[in-house]
Amino acid sequence: MKTLFFGLLLASTSALAGNSQYVNPFIGTSNFGATHPGAQFPNALASLSPFNVAFGDTLNKFEKDAAWNSRVYIHENRYLTGFSHLNLSGVGCPEAGVMLLMPTTGKLNLDAREYGSTYSHEQASPGYYSSMLDKYQVKAELTSTLRSGLSRFTFPAGQSHILLNLGLGLTNESGGSLKVVSEQEVEGSRMLGTFCYNPEDVRPVYFVARFSKAAAEFGAWKKMPKYQNVEADWIHYNDSIKPYPGFRQTLSGDDIGAWFSFDTSANEAIEVKLGISFVSIENARANLDAEQPGFDFAKTRQAAVDAWDKLLDRVEVEGADTNKTLFYTALYHSLIHPNILQDVNGDYPLMGQQGVGNSKRNRYTVYSLWDTNRNLHPLLSLLYPELQSDMLNSAVAMAAESGWLPKWELYGMETQVMVGDPATPMLADSYLRGIRDFDIRSAYQAMVRAAEQRKDNLLRPENADYLDLGYVPVDDEGAYDGSVSTSLEYYLADFNLAQLAGALGKTEDQQKYLSRAMNYRKLFDASTGMLRPKNRSGQWLTPYDPELGRNFEPAPGYIEGNAWNYRFYVPHDTPGLIELLGGQNDFLNALDATFDTGNFDMANEPDITYPFLYNYLDNQGWRTSLRVKQLIAEHYGNHPAGLPGNDDTGTMSAWLAFAMMGIYPVSPGVMDYALFEPSFDKITVHLNSDYYPGGSLVIESRKKNNSSNTNTQIKFQQKDLERPFLSHQALVNGGRLVFQ
Repeated sequence: MKTLFFGLLLASTSALAGNSQYVNPFIGTSNFGATHPGAQFPNALASLSPFNVAFGDTLNKFEKDAAWNSRVYIHENRYLTGFSHLNLSGVGCPEAGVMLLMPTTGKLNLDAREYGSTYSHEQASPGYYSSMLDKYQVKAELTSTLRSGLSRFTFPAGQSHILLNLGLGLTNESGGSLKVVSEQEVEGSRMLGTFCYNPEDVRPVYFVARFSKAAAEFGAWKKMPKYQNVEADWIHYNDSIKPYPGFRQTLSGDDIGAWFSFDTSANEAIEVKLGISFVSIENARANLDAEQPGFDFAKTRQAAVDAWDKLLDRVEVEGADTNKTLFYTALYHSLIHPNILQDVNGDYPLMGQQGVGNSKRNRYTVYSLWDTNRNLHPLLSLLYPELQSDMLNSAVAMAAESGWLPKWELYGMETQVMVGDPATPMLADSYLRGIRDFDIRSAYQAMVRAAEQRKDNLLRPENADYLDLGYVPVDDEGAYDGSVSTSLEYYLADFNLAQLAGALGKTEDQQKYLSRAMNYRKLFDASTGMLRPKNRSGQWLTPYDPELGRNFEPAPGYIEGNAWNYRFYVPHDTPGLIELLGGQNDFLNALDATFDTGNFDMANEPDITYPFLYNYLDNQGWRTSLRVKQLIAEHYGNHPAGLPGNDDTGTMSAWLAFAMMGIYPVSPGVMDYALFEPSFDKITVHLNSDYYPGGSLVIESRKKNNSSNTNTQIKFQQKDLERPFLSHQALVNGGRLVFQ
C-alpha cells in the first residue's frame, strides 16, 4: 500500500504545479489494468517503464511468459531487470516492452536472471519515475520526450555498469542487432510483432543510445545456443552468454546486448538518452539530437510536466483531493494512446506495406478502436479536438495507403483484433461533433467500401451474409467470432454512416444505412428478451444459455461476454429497444436485473453505457446517478488496483472522466450526452476556440442533501431541461450546466 501515495508525494518534492500534481501513475498497475508507472510524455512514441515481469522466481508472482500477460510492470512483482523504452498502456496482449537499460555494480554479470534486483522508494508522476535498486544501491530516475527517453543512474563508488538488453522484452517476436559506435554511443534495432499471437507483419524499431560519460570498457554479448554431442565438448559457450569485449562491429541475434563499464565516485550520476524511430537508425539519431541536444535531466523533466499541465489544465475541478486524483489520472491515461509515430522530419512507416511516408502533421498509431470508439474518442473530441483532428487525418491516410481504415492498428500494421467496423463510428461521430478539418470525401469512400464490399473485406469479413440476411449467422463462427456481437457492431457502424450521409446531403445513402442499422430487430428474441444467435436459415440457436461467456469462456454468438452483456447494446436506438422489451417498466426491470444478477461487467466495453440508460425512462434519471456513484466506489480508487481491469488504451479511464463530470455520450453518432450528478462541486472546461465557440463550459452541483432516490433538477443557461440529456452542440456553445 506504500505506493498509493507516491503520486501525491511528489507534488511537494518536484516542480509539479498544475493539475499534473494530482496524477497517480500507479493506478492500474494491478488487477490487470495493464498501465505502467513509467515516464511518459503526452501521446508519445517513447516511454520509460520499470520492467518487472521476468524471472525473480517467488519475487515475481506474475511472470511474463507464464500467463496471458500484457504488462511490463505489475505492482505485486518485486524483481526488476531493467527499464524499457517502448511500451503500451492498457492493452490485452503482450507487445513491445523492449530496449531495456539496467544499471549494476561490482563484477560484470550479463545474465538478466542474475543481474536483476529488488527495488524500493518508488516515486512516479507525469514525466518522471524513480526507484532505488536494492542490490546495487543505485538510484534510477527516468524522464522522456516525444521520441526519446533519458535515464539518470546515481552510483556508489567503485566499478559500475550500464547494460542494454535487446533480448528481453514483452513482445513475442524475437531478433535484433546492435553496434557499439563509440565509448559513448550504441545503435541498433529490435523486432516487434505477433500481437495477440496473430502471424501478421513484424517491424523493427530502431534506436540510438548515448551516454553522458565515456566508458572505461565496453562490449557486446550474445546468448549462445545449446550444443549437442561433439560440439558440446569443444565449444566454450554452450547455452550460455558469450561476451565480446571491445566489439565494434554489428552483432545480431535473438538474445543480445551491450555493456558500458565505468569507474564511479560516490553519488556519481551517469545519464543515458535513447532515441527511437520506426524508420531508420539515422532517424532515431536525428530524433535524439533534436529533442535532447545535451544532457539536462531537470530541463527534460520539466518540459514533460509542462506538456502534461497544458493538457490536464484544460479541465478545472473543485472538490475533494481524492476525486481530483481519480479524475486527472483518468485524463492522464486517456492521453497516452493513440500516440505519434512520425519522426522529427515527418517520416513514418507506411500502413500495411513496406516503405516510408512523410507527413507535416502528427501521424498517430495504436488504434484500439473496438474499445476507444465508444468513449475515448468522444472525450478527445470534446476536450482536445486538435488531437482528435490529427488522429482522424491519420486514419484516413491509413486507408489511402492500405485500402482500409484501421481496425486495431499497431505501428503501421493491421492486427485485425476484435470484430466490427469501428473506424466508421469514430470518424462519423467526430465529424458530427464539429471536427471537420480532414478529408471527409476520402473518409466516406473508405467507409462505404467497408459497408458494401462482399468478398475479401478486411473490416467486415462476414459482410456477404450480413448483406443477404440482415445479420451475421451463427453457423460458421469460430470459438471467439461472436455472430451477434459482430452484427451489433455492423449495425452501429451503419447507423453512423447513415448519420454522416445525412450531414453530407446524401439522402438515399442515409435511408439505406439507417434501414440496415435497424435490422438488429431480427436478432431480438421475444421469448428470452435477448439478442440471440440465429443460423442462416433463420432458426434460433438451441440450446441457449444467456449466461454462457460470463467468465470469458467461448460462447456462441458473443465475443468477450455473454448475452446479458450485449442485451442492451443497441446504443443508437435505445427507445426502439425499450419498445421491443415491452415498454418502460419491463425495460427498467430488465436493466435492474443485469446489475442485480451480477451480469454487468464494468470492464467490458459493450455494456459500459448501461448505467446511463435509466435516463431514457421517465423520472428514473436518479437511478443513473446512483449506479454511477456505486460503480465508481466499487471499481475505481487511488491505489494500484484502482481500475476495473484492462484500461484498453484509455477506455476505462475515459468512462471515469465522463462519469465524474456528470455527462456521458450515449452512442457514437448520437450527439446527446446523458446528464447525471457529477462528482465535483464545480467543473470548468476550457473549450478549444479553434473548434468550438463557447469559450468555457461550467458544470455545477448545488445539491443540498445526500438523497439518491430523487431526481435532480437540471438547468442549462438558467432554463430547466425537460429531459436529462443535452446535445454536444449545446455544450460546446458554452454556458452553465447546473444540478440542484
